Amino acid sequence: MEVNGKKLEWLELLSNKEKAREMVPVLQKMPVVEVGEILQELTNEDLLDFLPLFTPEQQGQIVSEFDITRQLDLFQHTSRKWFARVYENMDSDIRADLFQHFTQQEQISFLPYLSKATREDVLKLSSYEPDTAGGIMSTDFATVRENRTCADAIDKVRSDAPSNKMVYYIYAVDSEMKLQGFLTLKDLILANPEALVSDIIYREFAYATLDEDRESVAQKIEKYDLVAIPVLNEDKQLMGIVHHDDAIEVIRAEHTEDMEKFMGIVPGSEILNYSQTSVLGHFRKRVVWLSSLAVIGLISGMIIHAYEDALSTLIILALYMPMVADTGGNTGSQAATVVIRALALGQITVKNWFAILYKEARISILLAGVLGLIAFGKILFLSWETEVPAQFSLFFIAIGISAALSLQVITATILGAALPLIVKRLGGDPAVAASPAITTMVDITGLLIYFGIATIMFF
Repeated sequence: MEVNGKKLEWLELLSNKEKAREMVPVLQKMPVVEVGEILQELTNEDLLDFLPLFTPEQQGQIVSEFDITRQLDLFQHTSRKWFARVYENMDSDIRADLFQHFTQQEQISFLPYLSKATREDVLKLSSYEPDTAGGIMSTDFATVRENRTCADAIDKVRSDAPSNKMVYYIYAVDSEMKLQGFLTLKDLILANPEALVSDIIYREFAYATLDEDRESVAQKIEKYDLVAIPVLNEDKQLMGIVHHDDAIEVIRAEHTEDMEKFMGIVPGSEILNYSQTSVLGHFRKRVVWLSSLAVIGLISGMIIHAYEDALSTLIILALYMPMVADTGGNTGSQAATVVIRALALGQITVKNWFAILYKEARISILLAGVLGLIAFGKILFLSWETEVPAQFSLFFIAIGISAALSLQVITATILGAALPLIVKRLGGDPAVAASPAITTMVDITGLLIYFGIATIMFF
């Protein structure tokens, strides 16, 4: 609330054009991410009046902080020539991502307004798949020749003038741009000016390849605690770098995608938040899985219909069907969540399937014992006044229902752990075998177990 309140205060100040000019020095001292959050709320008309008060470099950095929807809106409501000046100063990876969101006609009409260097850079970065290291890398980095002195290297870094966030690592390359090692800016400054770069670089380094999956790149950055990771082609030439904030965005995007799949929501290609997605957009993302599972759920109805006589004879069975179904769904989803997370973090692989299922089976037996006892006590406590046919006793019925619930816990846990492994083995995303799918399948198996035990014990 405090952040939103400050944003509203700023928007009120900026709505007054005379006061807005006075606020520029204050905004220039603020983190650019905060300035971007404030200015993206302005109308295009106000933004076009206010943005030119900043330097071209600041304009590019501010627009880089806008979300993709706002960037596209600004592009579509300004002249190509004006937007090109801002675009030239945007972060290379962000402008490539924005370029990929243009229509083909927009791309064709926009490219002539860009400088040759920017045009070549955008076309090169846009040629890589969005889900690869090449698709998220930046070409904003500093390189030095390994055979140069440290004094020459400092001059080279100064002339390259990479952005502040990209200058922490400096990459040493040979005459063919093959990466030989890296050093930090601190190493370079503290070194003897006459020393060769080759004498102080770190030759052991982690790197990513152009076609490497972006999630794998983010995991490497996290594993080795890097500020940035170099991206190399098949000839070991340095093509770009992926910065740690790009890795954070990847992790956030992958987490969102997994959560959507986990809850049976069809992931969309658009990068929108909840409020930016229309009602129809939400509908399209949710209806497919729910409709499919609703159709599959007809099997549950058929099973119940087949045991109508048993239910009419022993009404108490109907009272505890939801308890068995809910317990099975919860334990199955819980097991699936644990396995999916372990797969995502690389803690387990499909090759460990036997050990995983064996472990989950032992866990499920312990859970079944506890939950079965709770169910037994719950039935005796809640149904002690319930009328049952003379040939049955409540104690015997409670044993049967508790046994069914315990067996349901065991099967649901094993099923919940097995489905993500099966999907992964078949080359799919384990998250699709999650909550709604697990719940539907567990409902079916649970009803079969429930009425199977009831038939054996009571009829």
